[in-house]
Amino acid sequence: MENIGRPKGGKNRKWTKEDKLNLVLKYINGSEGTSKVAKNAGISKGMFWSWVESYRKFGEQGLEPVKHKRSGNHFAALHTSKSLSEEERLRLLVVRQEIEIERLKKGYTVKGDGANKEFVITKDVSSKSWIF
Repeated sequence: MENIGRPKGGKNRKWTKEDKLNLVLKYINGSEGTSKVAKNAGISKGMFWSWVESYRKFGEQGLEPVKHKRSGNHFAALHTSKSLSEEERLRLLVVRQEIEIERLKKGYTVKGDGANKEFVITKDVSSKSWIF
């Protein structure tokens, strides 16, 4: 079976709007089919078809590269920042307390920090007493 993806350890290609447009127009003008265009470009048919659909719905603007929102801890920069405003410091404090409350609800706490973190169970689920 032919391998279409990038080689292991390789980087993903960044497609410009012009590159995508040229490929989509080959298909729309009828000179080549979706399978042939995708295979020659080295992309999946699904990716190519999503470009075609975006072009049909939004025109050339639909082929602009997508800017993704960053995920992760939005407060990490605040935690390490030396110059916090009063508002930022209070927000950070509230978030830390909310996290600690959720940990306690789930029955564990954290001792240590960094690589030395240790999760300690604070309650035994089987030892709950039932009152009737």
